[in-house]
This record gives sequence, structure tokens and C-alpha cells, in this order.
Amino acid sequence: MPVLKSYLQSYFGVRSADRNAAVDESRIAAVEAAIDNALRSVESEHTGLSRRLEDVRSRAAMVVGNGDDEYLDREAIDSEHLNALETEMAIGDSRLKELSAMIEHFKFLRTALSNGFPDFRLPSVRPTEKPTQN
Repeated sequence: MPVLKSYLQSYFGVRSADRNAAVDESRIAAVEAAIDNALRSVESEHTGLSRRLEDVRSRAAMVVGNGDDEYLDREAIDSEHLNALETEMAIGDSRLKELSAMIEHFKFLRTALSNGFPDFRLPSVRPTEKPTQN
């Protein structure tokens, strides 16, 4: 038996609990960072698309005009532009819905990560450290 024990000590050893905890924390942090990066990216796209859609809606409103019979004497080119804008706005609105759903999914993943690893504190929910008073 002493030979086996000597063999095991020479060729096999497990990491310390502190090292295991550090490795585990780095893995969880990597997943958390990936979720946060994706969330920031989606939120940025949503914000930009929302602004662009609002701009297009404003321009379309100018082309449409505000008279009841405005469509009767509208130039053909203006009608074509309006149709193109309506198509683009519909596509943009659809994308906004997709992005909103994606944002909710990423937030869910972040919550699931936090709940799945309650001992690991995500940076955004980590309590702020209070300065020590001397």
C-alpha cells in the first residue's frame, strides 16, 4: 500500500478549495460578461433603430400632409416615397419587437445565472463597499 500512496501523491492531486472557487468564479464571470455584452449590444441597436424610426415617421408625416384630401393631389413620386417608407417602417417595427423580446430573454438569462449561482455575486448586484472609518 505505501507504494500506491506514494504513486498517488506523485501523479495525482486535486486543486485546493480556494483555487477551485477562483476557477469556478472565472467561468461564471465569463458567462455573465457574455450576457452583459449581448444585452448592451441589443439595447444599443434598439435605441438606434427607435430613433431612426421616429425620424422616418416625422418625414413621412410631412409628405402625407394634414389635409383631408391631401392624397388627391399628391405627386406620384411622393406616393412612391410614402409606400417605401411604410414598408421600411413595418420592417423596423418588426425588428423592434424582436429586439425587445431578445432584451427580455437576456435579462432572464442574467437572472437565471444569478439564481443558479447564488454564492457568486454578479458585479451589478454586488453590494457597494463602504469605506472603513479610521
